[in-house]
This record gives sequence, C-alpha cells and structure tokens, in this order.
Amino acid sequence: MAKKVTMQKIADHLGVSKFVVSKSLSGKDGVNETTRERVIQAASQLGYFTQKNAYVQSIKRTTQGVGSDRNKQSVLVLMPNIRSQTQDSLYWGKIVDGIALALDSEGLGMVIVSEHRADNFVNILNPNGILGLVGVGQISTSLLLEVHRIGLPMVLIDHEDPLIPSDTVFANNVDSMSRLSNHLMGTGHTRLHFIGNIRYSRSFRDRWIGFRSALEESGMRLPMEDDEMLFLEGMDDGTFRDEFKNWINKRKKAKTLPTALICANDSIALTVSEVLKEEGFTLPDDISVTGFDNIEDASRGVPPLTTVHVPKEAMGHAAVEKLLSRIHNPSAPLEKILISADIVHRESVAEPRS
Repeated sequence: MAKKVTMQKIADHLGVSKFVVSKSLSGKDGVNETTRERVIQAASQLGYFTQKNAYVQSIKRTTQGVGSDRNKQSVLVLMPNIRSQTQDSLYWGKIVDGIALALDSEGLGMVIVSEHRADNFVNILNPNGILGLVGVGQISTSLLLEVHRIGLPMVLIDHEDPLIPSDTVFANNVDSMSRLSNHLMGTGHTRLHFIGNIRYSRSFRDRWIGFRSALEESGMRLPMEDDEMLFLEGMDDGTFRDEFKNWINKRKKAKTLPTALICANDSIALTVSEVLKEEGFTLPDDISVTGFDNIEDASRGVPPLTTVHVPKEAMGHAAVEKLLSRIHNPSAPLEKILISADIVHRESVAEPRS
C-alpha cells in the first residue's frame, strides 16, 4: 500500500516548514504567492490531492472534497489571474461559488489554479490526481493546448477557443441583450448607443450582436462599425473615463446625444453613470443607462442600474454537470450550453424627453 502523502512529506520535499505547507494549502495569508504555487505544484506531483480530505485554495476560498466513489479525485478550476478574473470579483467569484457547491454535492474536491503561464501550469498539472478541468473566463490558447494534449476532460465557462474543442457554458448574451434593447425602444428610445470593447471577449461580442440585431429588426440606424465606443480600452480599471468623457461632450456639442447608453457590463455602466453626472447630466432624465451581469454593486448605483441578471452560480453548476457527463460519455457531441438571463428593471431607465 502506498504511503500517505502528508503535509510533512511535502514540507520535507521542498525544504520548508509544515506550517508553510498548511498555510499554502488552506489559502491563508502569510505565504507569498511564489511559495504557495511551489507547494501546490509539489502537492499535486506527490499525489496529495487524490487522498481523502485533501484540499487546496490558491486564492481565498475553496470546497473540501471527500469523493468516496470517484477515487477521491478533485476537479481543477483554472482561472488565470488576468483582467479582473479573481475570486474577489463580483462576477467571477459567484461563478466559482457555483462550481464549489456543485462539486461539494458530488463529494469532489476543488483545486483552484490562477497560473497564466503554460510552462508553470504544466508543472502543477497532475492528470492522475485530477478528474477534469473547468476553465473560468479568459484562458490563453497555450494553457488550453496543454490540457487538450494530455486528454483531460474540460468545460469552459464564458470563454471558447477556436483551436481547442471543448464543451462551453455561456449566458444567453445575444437573446438577453436583444430583449433589453427592445425594451428601451419600446420605452420610446430611438437613439441608442453601445458602450464596450466588442473584441474584449466572446460575451461582449455576443452582446453587441444582440444589440445590433434588435436595432436592425426595428429599422433603427446602426452605429458605424468603426465607432470608437465599440473598442474601448481600460475597462477593467476604469481608465476609459477620459475617452468616454471626450466622446459624450463631442456628442453634446454636435447635438447628437443618444437617449440611451447600453453598456457591455455593469462595471462599465457604473463608470459611465459617474462620468455623465460629473458632466452635468441627470440620469435617467437626460440619458438612460443600462448594464449587464447584475453584480451586487448594480443595485447600489445612483440611480440603481437597470441590467440583465446573469445566473452566475447556475453557470458554475452547469459546467460541473457537463464535465461529469463528458467523463461518462467522452465521445458524445460537444455542447455549447446557454443559460437564460432576465432583465432587472431599476431606476436608470426612463422615457426619453420629447
């Protein structure tokens, strides 16, 4: 019988204290990120995660798994720490919560990895101790190629790669944005404008497509494809403020102000609302603003933000269900799962002034 892989064994392997290993595997503060990743890598290579009650948390929180009927295996959750993709995010964190709850109900553990370099990721990855992978958010092709190369089953949430065949889970961005746009037009808005970088992600692109389709079907005039508001940079940190401020003031001077701004997500919409108020606009009397995702801050905006509620936990749960189904039926056709999303009506939208 193989000897149990203990925290002390990992500590001896690395030449560090058991205390450091414990802190690293529990996700507690007090260990620098380099040491934490070294511990995770060694634990994976030594087979620590295949054991009962083994767990890891590379950021802040995780689910402890005991999986008695699946060889006590864990699922790898890959969420590279780029853009705003962290567990502290009001969007991504909720998705990870949904994954954690679904795995816990199946008695499986969860290994969260925030690595974004392919060479480091290969060292962490131990396919013998991992049941499959759920990718969350933007992930480089090089990382996904490594997963595909070793044949590890995977499901991607809110991301897809044309080079990597995999099951995917998205909110139904096209239909939801189309319904939101139709709602605004039904309220009387005839000058609508989309705000966000349509090259940023597949979800942003799909939301633009939904917006454009609604306008086309209603015979509305479409923004030009080279419109600067479709290629905003600095959305993650709000540094697009100046670019948007210059744009809205040009529109005001030219008397071509839109009556409604449809933003690609809530974070953009909240920043846009702040800039508009700074520039002397009254919301929603002068301009209506909408977001997308329904993060917690959306309801705390001034005014509270009309948005689309993306069932983030449900997306995580659906990804786990799909991964387990894929494991049992590896030759089944690949699927793109779309989760319905509903409009949340709040005070940031009103009828346009005549």
